[in-house]
Amino acid sequence: MEYTDKEYGLEVWGDWACFTRPELKVERVSYDVITPSAARAIFEAILFKRYAMRWQITRIEVLNPIKWTTIRRNEVGAVAGKSSIFIEDKRQQKNSLLLQNVRYRIYAKLVFIPVKDRPKEAFAKHKPGDDENPMKYYQMFERRAAQGQCFTQPYLGCREFAANWRLIEDSETLVPPLSEDRDLGIILYDMDFDKDPKKPDAMFYRAKMEQGVIVVPDKDSEEVMR
Repeated sequence: MEYTDKEYGLEVWGDWACFTRPELKVERVSYDVITPSAARAIFEAILFKRYAMRWQITRIEVLNPIKWTTIRRNEVGAVAGKSSIFIEDKRQQKNSLLLQNVRYRIYAKLVFIPVKDRPKEAFAKHKPGDDENPMKYYQMFERRAAQGQCFTQPYLGCREFAANWRLIEDSETLVPPLSEDRDLGIILYDMDFDKDPKKPDAMFYRAKMEQGVIVVPDKDSEEVMR
């Protein structure tokens, strides 16, 4: 079946968001806008098939003005292991600089991975059927997104900040994005799981918002810093 390079769009919004800067570990401080990795996670919450496909974020449109707020949250300062954790002994209060009343339009392409290019471990539990083709996954995503179905609840940076979302139809009239230019500096692009899935390296890129639109480079682009 012919490969169609189709771009899908989602409108996402929520009362709170925190796209945490990795360089600030003590207190949570959000980036000004959603990161490509957070946008990818929203698409993956609707449809993701490991080894068979991946999502490539292409564009982010900021619809609401960028507003900040500060809250204090209780967090657990330990990781659960073999032994149990008594939360009262590990409770920490931390300030968080969050985004408030966010709304974005995020666009992505579904990149189909041919069977011949998949690693051997991809066939350990499941052997692709005769109907393995890009259109199969296009239709799966369109059907699930149109019905509001998702495998996990999409969120805006942190899991406690649930995201509302809807599929953007091709024929609908859209409101223009925020009329503002801003150099957002170096921000997180995504995590590179190709070399070592257990210890992925962070990737960054320089984001610029022009009239509310942020163009996201391809993963293999020279603009992506590793």
